Amino acid sequence: MRKILSAMVVGATMLAGMAAAQAEKLKVAGIYTVPVQQKWAGTLHRALVKAEEEGKIDYVFSEKTANTDYVRVMREYAEGGAKLIVGEAFGISREARKVADDYPEVAFVMGDPGKEYGSNFSVFDNYIHEPCYLMGIIAGSMTKTNKIGMVGGYPIGEVNRLFHAFMAGAKSVNPDVEFKVSFIGSWYDPPKAKEFAFAQVEAGVDVLYAERAGVVDAAREKGIVAFGNVNDMNKEENGKDVVVASALWHMENALNYAIEQVKAGTFKAENYKEWTMMQKGGASLSPFYEFDSKISDDVKAKIADLTKQIKAGEFVVEINDEEPKSTF
Repeated sequence: MRKILSAMVVGATMLAGMAAAQAEKLKVAGIYTVPVQQKWAGTLHRALVKAEEEGKIDYVFSEKTANTDYVRVMREYAEGGAKLIVGEAFGISREARKVADDYPEVAFVMGDPGKEYGSNFSVFDNYIHEPCYLMGIIAGSMTKTNKIGMVGGYPIGEVNRLFHAFMAGAKSVNPDVEFKVSFIGSWYDPPKAKEFAFAQVEAGVDVLYAERAGVVDAAREKGIVAFGNVNDMNKEENGKDVVVASALWHMENALNYAIEQVKAGTFKAENYKEWTMMQKGGASLSPFYEFDSKISDDVKAKIADLTKQIKAGEFVVEINDEEPKSTF
């Protein structure tokens, strides 16, 4: 009898522990204006899916949410028990901050070009300019025409800083290199990006920076190389034998930090800028894959050395958010 009671006590204790563990899971909501297949939103979505798979959170999300409907969705998740809301407020900064005022018990981590706000509205942007500088070094060493093309979405800070860093990296090893810069006026229009890339190739470029989808296809058709952006475009955007390397953005560490802060009751409004840079694992340079043997040992050694210096805080890549201009 005593053994049966003992077993019942152990079982009850285990169940109570499991229930407590489940109760500790945070409800986290993601709100995206585009499908989660899109690379920017996908970076956030994958990080939160991973956190859920690791048992840290319960994750729900809405995608393709128009800016005109965004605030309503934010409020619904806040009313529904979400303790952390992750998303983007680029087009609705003021309105999103008003929601944060109305729900002080909810933590917000939002893509936003402005500053953190109040006690519960943290902001981030993707600062992957450091691996872009490293890519520029490779591009500057590979070009034969000394003309490099760059096709982006819009001339806004988060794109401009990547282009400037890429250009600076190329110039550091090849002072004669020139650049053709184009913006397509869209975040997703592969045919238009491809058209702009074709025009750049006609102007003499033999290396392309593919900030937008569609550029890699143009590079493949024209028989030149490209460099990728945000996701691994060699593996994920049909870039085999075309994409030399990609500047990768990671949000796992940043969002895990936010989750831990919310759980500990210590969340505060912060700018997560440093969490999206190389030192804290928010950015990296992809492998070179089939191009590894085509990059000189000297260049690879330089990339490895600078990577160590950047992570140690000994080498700083300049952040320039001004609109870059073509030089030829």
